[in-house]
Amino acid sequence: MLETLITSKTRLRILVKFFINVANDGYLRGLAEELNESTNAIRKELNNLQEAGYLKKESLQNKVLYKANTKHPLFSVLQQIVRQHIGLDALVELVLQRMGRVQKVVVIGDYAKGIDSGLIQVILVGEQLDSKYIEQLRAKVEKEIKRKVQFNLAETYVGDGLVIYESA
Repeated sequence: MLETLITSKTRLRILVKFFINVANDGYLRGLAEELNESTNAIRKELNNLQEAGYLKKESLQNKVLYKANTKHPLFSVLQQIVRQHIGLDALVELVLQRMGRVQKVVVIGDYAKGIDSGLIQVILVGEQLDSKYIEQLRAKVEKEIKRKVQFNLAETYVGDGLVIYESA
């Protein structure tokens, strides 16, 4: 869906990197290695996104660090679009429809870091979660979002990751 609107694959991957998780940041060379692109291609896209105000940059020890500009008026809209592109919204919706006792949904691994690798690792936190049902649900979610999903169940979770749902 988003690939038809944003035709530059490099730009799309950079948007995913920075807008899926506000904690993500990166340097030019690190992003080039991570995304397996030339530094020139990454530099061009970073400059375009920074000039448009979507990214902000700061100099740290002779390096330029890039991150999402959370003060941009379209930040939340872009973040929502990126999450829909990846399928995180559909994933949460399908899990919560069928599993009412889920307390927290946390994305870990590549997607928490903003890397669209094709495997979304998810920790479902709650009591008495039905592992057999979740395995059935996995196939439905994968078909819906067109990515592989790995669910891990836990009664509690304290650690790094992107919390995409937390019950009140």
